[in-house]
Amino acid sequence: MTRNQTPQASSPDKGANPGWVSFVGSGPGDPGLLTVRAVELIRSAEVVVTEAPEHLDMVRQVLGLVEGAEGGPEIVDGGFGEDGQPLTHAARAKVVVRHGKKQRVVRLMTGDPFLYASGPEEAQACVKAGVGFDVVPGVSSVSAVPAYAGIPLTTKRHKEMCVVTCGDKVDWSAYADDRTLVLLSGVGSIGETAAALVEAGRSPQTPVAMTRVGTTTEQQTLISTLADIAADVRAARIAPPAITVIGEVVDLRQTLSWFETKPLFGWRALVPRTKEQAGSLSRRLRDYGAVPEEVPTISVEPPRNPLQMDKAVRGLVEGRYEWIAFTSVNAVKAVREKFEEYGLDARAFSGLKIAAVGDKTAEAIAAWGLRADLVPAGEQSAAGLLAEWPPYDELLDPINRVFLPRADIATENLVAGLVDLGWECDDVTAYRTVRATPPPAPVRDAIKTGKFDAVVFTSSSTVRNLVGIAGKPHPSTIIAVIGPQTAKTAEEHGLRVDVLAPTPDVEVLVDALADFGAARRLSMLENGEPVTRPSERTASGRRKARAK
Repeated sequence: MTRNQTPQASSPDKGANPGWVSFVGSGPGDPGLLTVRAVELIRSAEVVVTEAPEHLDMVRQVLGLVEGAEGGPEIVDGGFGEDGQPLTHAARAKVVVRHGKKQRVVRLMTGDPFLYASGPEEAQACVKAGVGFDVVPGVSSVSAVPAYAGIPLTTKRHKEMCVVTCGDKVDWSAYADDRTLVLLSGVGSIGETAAALVEAGRSPQTPVAMTRVGTTTEQQTLISTLADIAADVRAARIAPPAITVIGEVVDLRQTLSWFETKPLFGWRALVPRTKEQAGSLSRRLRDYGAVPEEVPTISVEPPRNPLQMDKAVRGLVEGRYEWIAFTSVNAVKAVREKFEEYGLDARAFSGLKIAAVGDKTAEAIAAWGLRADLVPAGEQSAAGLLAEWPPYDELLDPINRVFLPRADIATENLVAGLVDLGWECDDVTAYRTVRATPPPAPVRDAIKTGKFDAVVFTSSSTVRNLVGIAGKPHPSTIIAVIGPQTAKTAEEHGLRVDVLAPTPDVEVLVDALADFGAARRLSMLENGEPVTRPSERTASGRRKARAK
């Protein structure tokens, strides 16, 4: 069935309208809960009508767009009209239909479009207007939020559950048995609800769990009982949106909590990198429960004078070199772009030996269809590469020259070491690393006042540039670095290094930070302390804890 061939019930007069509306469930908040079909439709949409403020970032994440970047679908705020006033269901339906008559529209809806949502009413408006539509179910907060809180709604012992919307008049005497209850919109009336359930016959000690902003890294779960829940909610200042679960299944959270116990859960982690390189690092931080915030500190740009690079590439093609040494992924990218500019491909490397400073650089070389002849087995750095580099041998090496494409600020140690081994080096600036503009004032303030829980440094230049454009991170902030040289630079700038990656790899670095976070959390639990993030403790308090 083609896009314009829809069931008669959905579009009685489809031939008049070239547009289409897809009602897409976005789940309760975690972008990872989007279905494959939802992602496909967002990527092909001409217009996305949102429902919640977080939908804009969700669309950007799906499309791989940074804030302020051009491209992508038109985003229409489905929550508020042009006058800034909240849209009614009828007014929102008109917006959807207006765009749906001429364009491919994704109507992005929280949770599931046809479960406790306005999807049915808006779909009926499409039918009336002759606009074709389809529905992509989403993960409902009814099941997802308790799951993220570690609370199963049914078990072999508890097979029945009920979902109750608390906005209307509810006869709570109908729920006096031991069925699991899932309450929607129940935060404000939880005191009256608990009292009514106790009056109906439920035990005052019945467990209650209230989870706010579930499936997001701001998730917070309060565990109480029917007797105490009203007072506990007031004390904890729990505010909507929240899902409440009442029943014995709540006790299973003690052993099944998995999301809020992630080693970096809720940590605000600063990622000072180039925009092109931040993606994989941020994704791994999210996997551990952190909230990465990418702050560009470096911009990678072509060299000011390209003639030196042009001459070296010509020399490579003409057989001038015995070796080419890549000391970064950016160097591989720069040479590859120059090759493409000349219409060359990997065949030009025939007979040339290739060295890579580490596994990531070797992977970038492999993606080009090449294989690195030398990758340090030990320390993956310029020093590690130099330690394994063979000395020049007049009998075995027909040519004694090395092509070294690298950054303008790279260390001179590799060149000096190669010369000591008898090699001649063409040390060529393949790209420049330029300090980025300072981040916005709120970010600079957060860095200096300790509102970030961790900073992840992946090179010495990120240390120098972050301090230069934003100032030194607060003493309470955890400092994680990728290698010894980066650690040395951090210490030279007055920073205390807490985490050092055992190998210079961004994923290994994040794993090491997660191990640090897990050990820190375990220590707090063993000492009977509440689990807090580094930003929630003073620097002096942290020093005392370390001294114990």
